[in-house]
Amino acid sequence: MSVLEVRLEKLGDVFKRNYPLIGILLGSALMSVSLGPYSSWDSQLEFTAASGVVKWGLPYITYGETINMQPLGFYVEAFFLKTFGVSYEVAVGVTTSFGVGCIFLLSKIGKVLYGKRTGLFAAALFALTPWQIIMSRVVLVDVQCLFLSLLFLLVGIHAMRKNSLGLMSLSGVLFGFALLTKLFAVFMMIPIALFYIHSRPKNTKRVLAGIAMFFLGAFLIQYVWYVPISGRGLVSVFSHDDFGQFLPSGFDASPFYNLSFFTEALGIFFISGFVFSVAFSILQRKVFPKIVVSDMIFLVTIVGVIGFNAYLAVGQNMLVPYVNSIKYDYLTLPLFCLVAASLAKKSSLLAKNKSVKSRYGRLVFYVAVFGLYLLLMSMIVNLLSLNMTSKYEWLEYRVAGGFSYSFDRLTPILGISHGWSVQFLAFALIQFSLLWALKDKLEPFLLRFENASNMVQT
Repeated sequence: MSVLEVRLEKLGDVFKRNYPLIGILLGSALMSVSLGPYSSWDSQLEFTAASGVVKWGLPYITYGETINMQPLGFYVEAFFLKTFGVSYEVAVGVTTSFGVGCIFLLSKIGKVLYGKRTGLFAAALFALTPWQIIMSRVVLVDVQCLFLSLLFLLVGIHAMRKNSLGLMSLSGVLFGFALLTKLFAVFMMIPIALFYIHSRPKNTKRVLAGIAMFFLGAFLIQYVWYVPISGRGLVSVFSHDDFGQFLPSGFDASPFYNLSFFTEALGIFFISGFVFSVAFSILQRKVFPKIVVSDMIFLVTIVGVIGFNAYLAVGQNMLVPYVNSIKYDYLTLPLFCLVAASLAKKSSLLAKNKSVKSRYGRLVFYVAVFGLYLLLMSMIVNLLSLNMTSKYEWLEYRVAGGFSYSFDRLTPILGISHGWSVQFLAFALIQFSLLWALKDKLEPFLLRFENASNMVQT
């Protein structure tokens, strides 16, 4: 057997082991493309900055005026614009590719913390959330930032489990790149710090060395850009035009502005399933203590991110955090999906637990299954929501006080009828991929059904 044949055989084995994940990634890509590209004031500004890199080598919005944002995402977009042509559609394609990459990384984080099937379930929930799909079809560096943030979290978790200073250093470098893409990457420091504390490292010198190596790489990346290249100084890391825009004088921001956004962006079925998952983590913590740790770390991160952004909006009266939850709270979306999807793992553990034989144990198990039913229903509702979205040429997210953040839909690749067909195909592909991942669990039930059918025929 030749070297090429051996490599092709190994590649084939990789594909066989990852059929469900490949199906989910392909389905997510089809779902995104079915909607067509979207545009907003922010996306046009960022596209201009990426085009500026192609023209002048720096993210200029007009010659000599650098966009007041972290620059790395514009250089990444500029690479593809220079390769495939300077057009908004090419830039959207870059964002969509990173969106699919986020789904891949989420499945891997879920696999490490909860198990392979739970990781796939989280990826499917994420892939079918309209919030994610819209963000993957507009030119915003937020998706690149999320990709790098999930990547440095994944590498950091592996570094802690293997007690590897090399991986810890790599995680810090990736954090530096994420921070150079968007400041929001700093929020992912919450879970990685909590996981590190929970790992209880005992060697003080090794702990200090790991922390130093993590932050050294991140610091050097910021320093190189903000001091010798741009000359703006390290303080510029924390500067952004959003922090200088305020709500009208005398206007009281509604403290419930985020609640209305999440109800619209996630849906009541998803939120209910998420609440069920959190409740089971707390009430049944003795049954699955390892899962509880990850759930609580992600829950603290979600509350921390939303709470900080609410403080900017309600406490500091800032306009953009109040209006733009779709971007400001975006980093929490994959964490929502991980915690919600962990309900599948908890249901499986409850089914194996001895207490399920009691009346109370069966009740708890059935309630957990009902929570899973809510999450599956949320996928169907999301599909219907995306079908509805395909009819309109714009999207608008409103908050109390008459403020809103909107997207315009540009010319889609597919017509409405074809777009709907692709969406149903993508949905079916993702659902079939989840069933394929459960085939070994379903085989006994299918065998019983087949035997029962044969008996009836006899």
